[in-house]
Amino acid sequence: MLNDVYKQFKSGTDIRGVASGGVPDQPVTLTDEVIERMADGFILWLSEKVGKNPDELKISVGRDSRISGPRLMALTTARFQRAGAQVLRCGLASTPSMFMTTVELGCDGALQITASHHPFNRNGLKFFTRDGGLEGSDIEAILTFAQNGACPAEKNGGVAEDIDYMSAYARGLCEKIKSEVCAEDYDYPLRGFHIVVDAGNGAGGFYADKVLAVLGADITGSRFLNPDGMFPNHVPNPEDAAAMASIREAVLENHADLGVIFDTDVDRGGAVDSKGNEINRNRLVAVAAAIALEGCEGGTVVTDSITSSGLKMFIEETLGGRHYRYRRGYKNVIDKAIALNAQGVDCPLAIETSGHAAMRENYFLDDGAYLCTKIIIKAAQLRREGRGLDALTAALKEPMESREIRYRITEKDFRACGERIIADLTAYAAAQPGWNLADDNREGVRVSFDKDNGDGWFLLRLSVHDPIMPLNIESDSRGGVSVILGKLETFLKSVSGLEL
Repeated sequence: MLNDVYKQFKSGTDIRGVASGGVPDQPVTLTDEVIERMADGFILWLSEKVGKNPDELKISVGRDSRISGPRLMALTTARFQRAGAQVLRCGLASTPSMFMTTVELGCDGALQITASHHPFNRNGLKFFTRDGGLEGSDIEAILTFAQNGACPAEKNGGVAEDIDYMSAYARGLCEKIKSEVCAEDYDYPLRGFHIVVDAGNGAGGFYADKVLAVLGADITGSRFLNPDGMFPNHVPNPEDAAAMASIREAVLENHADLGVIFDTDVDRGGAVDSKGNEINRNRLVAVAAAIALEGCEGGTVVTDSITSSGLKMFIEETLGGRHYRYRRGYKNVIDKAIALNAQGVDCPLAIETSGHAAMRENYFLDDGAYLCTKIIIKAAQLRREGRGLDALTAALKEPMESREIRYRITEKDFRACGERIIADLTAYAAAQPGWNLADDNREGVRVSFDKDNGDGWFLLRLSVHDPIMPLNIESDSRGGVSVILGKLETFLKSVSGLEL
């Protein structure tokens, strides 16, 4: 059982905390001692997982561009060496590339030091084995070791080696583009393409120089490629409106054919087409589904719960696939896709609207660079046919209005409170005329309404980690969101535990 000190570090399937000063009322929690304990905990957990002694382990370590990254890398590397492990220091790296070290370099485990799109003062630890990212229970086990001060025996025989794995990873993406585009000029399949990259000063700048430019693309106008852990230009997050506005501006100003954008550690991506249309959220899911279902007719696409009704129609009626709407949380979506395949369900793609996209052909690894690579390949193939990327999603029906409201739960046991509200709303909705409970919903309460009652749907759910109940509403008619919210407010005002 984790105490309050170590419980604060568990963030789903990652470890997160404050690693740098500079923000008022946010003291550093990822101190040197805490990080060393966590590194020891990972060694002990990994030793049990793979059945090797600590001094027989091979571990890779990478980091994103955060200012605390070098400190955390030095501390963890030293602890791994202290236990006798062989350590590969990968330096600035993307999170997906760190998983690939377990595939291509034979590492027993990998550590990426990152806090995704969170502010500069935060950081965290994300672990991999050859089986993929860890589960929440694995993180709890590592933190329990840390909390108890458990550590492997000191061997002092561990060797650390600096390697440039990102270049090898980039070459793999280059070879994929070459082989799948199969251009007449085979080695330069992107010659004649103008593609801009916005890395948001994270770890994704390599994609412009080591992938696109190498293959002949014009990358003029790319933005914020240099790593800067203070993120001075915009939040590196494809879900952020300012970030998407930045890459859209870069595309239009430079008359580019395509723009791609990554989050800090490159496990998420987004894009903008030549006309300035954002390939993000539902449209990103639609493009990825169209690509993944080629040659996989009738296949299943797993998404998170907040995808639109128009997307479901697109996947099932236009693409001929099946849509499996699941819970929020990229690991939930990925795990469900893996489980469905194990049950004999043909499922080539798991994708969350946040931009986490994992393809079966790529180890079900959520990899923003791989996703953008697949989009670029498709763009090159379509160009040969005289079409653009927008042709892929021409049949996608998008809502006229959408809104998200995040209600704070005021009760201490927020999970019990949220679950009670969901149960009560389910019963309430079932008794209301014109309220249609979704039969394929697997998180919270999803209700749809006809054209006379709002022409859309709402989803009320409990946040994966926080004392929050997000409410998502979409409508296909002007003013429909307000109509639906008005219907729901009668119920919301009758419950306790929510700050409205």
